[in-house]
Amino acid sequence: MIILTGGAGFIGSNILRRLNSLGLTDILIVDNMKSADKYRNLVDKSFADYVPKQDFLEMLNAGKFDGPIEGIFHQGACTDTMEYDGDYMLRNNFDYSKAILHYALDRKIPLVYASSAAVYGHIEIAIEDEGTEAPLNIYGYSKFIFDQYVRRVTPGAASTVVGLRYFNVYGNGEAHKGRMSSMVYQFYNQVRNSGVAKLFGAVGNIGAGEQTRDFVYVEDLVNMNLHFWQARPPVQTIVNAGTGTNRSWNDLANAVIAEVGSGHIEYIPFPESLKDKYQFATRADVSKLRGLGYEREFHTLEQGVHAYLSTLESETAKFRSGVA
Repeated sequence: MIILTGGAGFIGSNILRRLNSLGLTDILIVDNMKSADKYRNLVDKSFADYVPKQDFLEMLNAGKFDGPIEGIFHQGACTDTMEYDGDYMLRNNFDYSKAILHYALDRKIPLVYASSAAVYGHIEIAIEDEGTEAPLNIYGYSKFIFDQYVRRVTPGAASTVVGLRYFNVYGNGEAHKGRMSSMVYQFYNQVRNSGVAKLFGAVGNIGAGEQTRDFVYVEDLVNMNLHFWQARPPVQTIVNAGTGTNRSWNDLANAVIAEVGSGHIEYIPFPESLKDKYQFATRADVSKLRGLGYEREFHTLEQGVHAYLSTLESETAKFRSGVA
């Protein structure tokens, strides 16, 4: 059996789809269906069972799941960067993750978990060295302290424990995320509905729309998750899950506009309240990732946007025709 937390969510459901494509269906999905629309991410996929997040740890420790566990993909978390309830965030992203980590270590089960580039704060070129992390919000802090905990308890471990620091991910299965969905999805809807993609204007010495990110197509993250799950010999590490290339919001908006076939960019004033909380430029250093044997090429921004929006356009056409 494989355990997949956050399996009805954005990245988790894409991992599930890939596992299914490999003929794997003995999969336990753990999630919180408070956002009921997430069920759509499971409709066309196969799995053995579903357990609510709030019941999972008790059932796991009580031995409710028989048979060997081949791996745990821990994707479940509170990912709302505007959540200000620190206790809630730490219970979800730190305490819950610690329990899963120790269960995996005690039973020598490979564990691949979702960390975040939010741990780096204002750092422009993110390297996984300790001391480079400076999170700007409680979400980033919750990921940071779990990574630090992993570093303390995994030396000498007999099984794989890998934290993937996700950069700016986009792709199929994120519609339920609302304001936390990628800007690819948000720009697509903006351009479709109004013909306008709205970007932040100039701030300081950074031109309008020229703030940069390392945009990662979700299929590349799925590839990384499976790569480390299957790592032999076992590996214990925390590694950047980005492309190593930074692109501007202008690049992203123009890629979306090109796919839609019409539209233009408008700039809005940069909010004063965000100036000390906003990452103006960031990209992953992927030297460590490559050194760990990950050799696949990444989708370029244009390739990923094309693949993603082709799917969205197809789904929109089906909806309008009444097929779905």
